[in-house]
Amino acid sequence: MVGLGNPGSNYLGTRHNIGFMALEKLANRECVKFRKKEKIHGSLAEVGFGEKRLRLLMPYTYMNESGRSIRAALDWFGLSVEQLLIIVDDLDLPLGRIRLRANGGAGGHNGLKSTIQHLGTQNFNRLRIGIGAPNCPSEEKRTRTISHVLGTFNQNEKLLLQEVLDEVVIGFDLIQRLGIETASNRINAFQAQDCPN
Repeated sequence: MVGLGNPGSNYLGTRHNIGFMALEKLANRECVKFRKKEKIHGSLAEVGFGEKRLRLLMPYTYMNESGRSIRAALDWFGLSVEQLLIIVDDLDLPLGRIRLRANGGAGGHNGLKSTIQHLGTQNFNRLRIGIGAPNCPSEEKRTRTISHVLGTFNQNEKLLLQEVLDEVVIGFDLIQRLGIETASNRINAFQAQDCPN
């Protein structure tokens, strides 16, 4: 499982780091710690044992080079692309919605672009967590997007965010027990309370 984000205190709590937040929530629940692993260019935590073990990776390569860390981790642990789940922020989904897919394009997301480039395929599982688009006229959206994704959540959004992250952690359990296809039925139907339609 790989959460996408940017390392360093400057990016803590930003919308672009929601992938990191999801893995940290799971790690806290399971009382495991992340440790830096130079060989895979990221911080790693492990949950469970044997065949049920989950490896949680937060790349420290910055978003644009996420694929380098992901490729290194798959090679180091001898894992296949089919065993991969990427957790990523999504501007096209409102905060309060999540989507699980078994494949798809990058949708303009630099972390997914890098992953596709390094893996040589776009056929990998991804859990997209909505962060919403900037609330401005469409001609301003492009210029406001960077400050939006690198901005933090306001107080009202933080309440919604916690509900979403709780559901994401439940989703991780469903994926592990039931598989992607069955788990996607519940995950994709989720809508947080007070979520904009």
